[in-house]
Amino acid sequence: MTDTREDRQAEENRDFSAEEVARARADTPGCAKVAHFNNAGASLMPRQVVDASVHHLHLEADMGGYEAAAHATERIEAVYDSAARLLGCDRDEIALVDNATRAWDMAFYGIPFRPGDRVLTSMAEYGSNFIAYLQVAERYGVQVDVVPNDEHGQISVDALSAAVDERVRVISLTHVPTNGGLVNPAAEVGKIAREAGALFLLDACQSVGQLAVDVGEIGCDMLSTTGRKYLRGPRGTGLLYVRKDVLDRLVPPVLDLHAATWTARDRYEMRPDARRFETWEANYAAQLGLGAAIDHALGWGLPRIQARVTRLAGTLRERLAEIPGVHVRDLGVRRCGITTFTVDGVAADRVRAALAAQGINVSVSRTASTRLDMDDRGLGEVVRASVHYYNTEEEVAALTRAVRSCT
Repeated sequence: MTDTREDRQAEENRDFSAEEVARARADTPGCAKVAHFNNAGASLMPRQVVDASVHHLHLEADMGGYEAAAHATERIEAVYDSAARLLGCDRDEIALVDNATRAWDMAFYGIPFRPGDRVLTSMAEYGSNFIAYLQVAERYGVQVDVVPNDEHGQISVDALSAAVDERVRVISLTHVPTNGGLVNPAAEVGKIAREAGALFLLDACQSVGQLAVDVGEIGCDMLSTTGRKYLRGPRGTGLLYVRKDVLDRLVPPVLDLHAATWTARDRYEMRPDARRFETWEANYAAQLGLGAAIDHALGWGLPRIQARVTRLAGTLRERLAEIPGVHVRDLGVRRCGITTFTVDGVAADRVRAALAAQGINVSVSRTASTRLDMDDRGLGEVVRASVHYYNTEEEVAALTRAVRSCT
């Protein structure tokens, strides 16, 4: 008997069983030590990730770095296949880089801007990205325009459509902002970008690993993400997707003997794939850990991870909203695994410290990370609690009790 679409949908939405949650936690030694709600900062790595990285470090120590890389060639190449499965693209559209910032920078600074070009972005744009916009504005005479939010606090698709003209070189959007749980309507933005003939750069640093992200469905030309957050990989790892049809519209800001070939005394040829955005030196131990993290996520299934993370975060928001003096600050029609809140009369750092004393990890997001959005809402800081599929309902309850004790 063949599976129907309804059967597949039901499987994708099926919550983790108690046995599966227990297995996920058993694979994550850190779960025995902390209640970790800082997954939007850096998730707890599963043992499979640690083992993959440590194994390669031992190879480097035993046989030498070059020799270890040659020995692991097939496993390193397999990371590109896993990343392509994760994002729904071809392996030659993937570059492995040091981090999400480097991935985003290689894409953005690879756009050949001209005076008068326009960059369209959103109110909740990440601070590092906005600094880059300001820099190219100074350097090339580019105009940076911020598209207002709609009534739900996400980028207004109608306002974006009205703002587009022939001068728009790129629409650059943060999929999930660092200071809240909203998910921007990326697919709708992608449709507008395609119709306008503008490049679409998506910062998916906070979404890949907790949401099912398909670059074909979204319609982005470039996507950057990290390994350390919801993918549960090592720090110092990142991915860049570049759609093959736009490769020749970009000029990598850095080239070396990996990204290009020196063909004559006065000539070079760039690689024909996205690896032109890489450099020769690489942390292969970390890359293999990233590959293990991606495979681990694919094994659970991103739709199932998304369903569980979204549900747990919804429960957390509901419980926090019941506490007098606590204000949940998340916006958007669609929300994800990040929950942000403030406590009347209590500084965010004090809340974080009080929770840490009880073995509960959260983080604090401040104005500088998302200045436009925070200023617009009159917020200077928020406490950020970000769940993952290995968190439990009991941990959510413990977090809620700990926050209540701060009021």
